[in-house]
Amino acid sequence: MFRYTAALALLLSLGFPSLALAADPTPQELLKRYDEVMSPRTFDGLMVMIAHRQDDTTRTYKFRALKSEDDKIRTWFFEPAAAKGQEMLRVEDNMWVYMPNLKRALRLASRESFQGGDFNNGDVLRVNYVADYNVKLSPSEDDKLWLLDLTAKSKEASYDRIKLWMTKDDRQPKKAEYYAASGKLLRSAQFDDVKDFHGLRRPSHIVMRNELATKRFSEMNTLDMKLNIDIPAQKFVLDDLGR
Repeated sequence: MFRYTAALALLLSLGFPSLALAADPTPQELLKRYDEVMSPRTFDGLMVMIAHRQDDTTRTYKFRALKSEDDKIRTWFFEPAAAKGQEMLRVEDNMWVYMPNLKRALRLASRESFQGGDFNNGDVLRVNYVADYNVKLSPSEDDKLWLLDLTAKSKEASYDRIKLWMTKDDRQPKKAEYYAASGKLLRSAQFDDVKDFHGLRRPSHIVMRNELATKRFSEMNTLDMKLNIDIPAQKFVLDDLGR
């Protein structure tokens, strides 16, 4: 018995693969990881979205995004000139866009297009998949990827169903498909160019393709993202927009 126990201990200490395999993460743990990677607890980020349109023209949007630990987000737009001065705010399930020419804020819906591109408002302003979706693990054709099958808990979610692939080695999102309740494929995304942002590794480049108008797609690039920011609560008050 002593010899068997000693041999087993030696094999485990050496990391013998058949005896010392780490347990796979649960679907819930992977979904939490997605939220932590794509929408950290607090951040101050600089983003650029390039919208490629059906007529082969493009428009570039540069904006700052600020997120509080209360899961509130505010954005400020710098480019193009037509969007300069616009701001967006999300507080819980409520979203607004501040229009400087009107000097007032208008209501937004989660599933509406973000600045006319192929991301919707929820893709940018609300990344909280743990709260919004039920999740299960599905078989993946790629043994290097996990496939998560997400179904919306309510109509407030950005999509009715999502298929999300994450890498097994570093648990990063790799690609996704976004579906309507009918089962029709609406969008598909590719997550690439993982970079380190002040200690957080995450994809810096996302391509969102419109599967209904196939010449349309949008690119989202993260230029910088500072973490663990102390943000005044006043920044997420509706009356502060435009100031």
